[in-house]
Amino acid sequence: MKQATTEQDDAVSEQIEIDLKDPALAAFLAWLVPGAGHLYQGRTAKGILFMTCILGTFIFGMRLGQGQVVYAQWQPHEKRWPYFCQFPAGLVALPAIVPVSEMYKAPGPDELNRRHNRLNRYFELGTVYTMIAGLLNILAIYDAWGGPVIVEPDRGKKRARPPNDLSEDDEDTDDPPDS
Repeated sequence: MKQATTEQDDAVSEQIEIDLKDPALAAFLAWLVPGAGHLYQGRTAKGILFMTCILGTFIFGMRLGQGQVVYAQWQPHEKRWPYFCQFPAGLVALPAIVPVSEMYKAPGPDELNRRHNRLNRYFELGTVYTMIAGLLNILAIYDAWGGPVIVEPDRGKKRARPPNDLSEDDEDTDDPPDS
């Protein structure tokens, strides 16, 4: 039985080899477009999953807030802290730094009040969804840079046997197990 375990451990250690290509470039691509770093590394399923989930969450948040929840503002009357969580979503949040369209333009105090009155709770919900997308992309960026987490079996320790497991080391007795 010991030999079978060693063969299984060897099979697991062979599966651990993953070519991450250039981790820095993969992390940059993962920031630029969520999932792109994984596609670059050849981890297609994970790349498509991240792309779909993160961009879907970001776009859903933008739709809730009618495209007016992502903007960068650092004025005395308002500091837009949520943008620091939205920024890691990549290219979709980048135009807020240099607003090229009305959608990313920072509102003044009167316009901000109108947005809150018109959109009500959807402004805040859209902001939260876009923030979550950015924060999730931080995890995807780290995964593209560091690779997947794989726990190797500890070869030096004995595996615990479940109770009532009889093996050839145990003495065969007719006594019932202690309870």
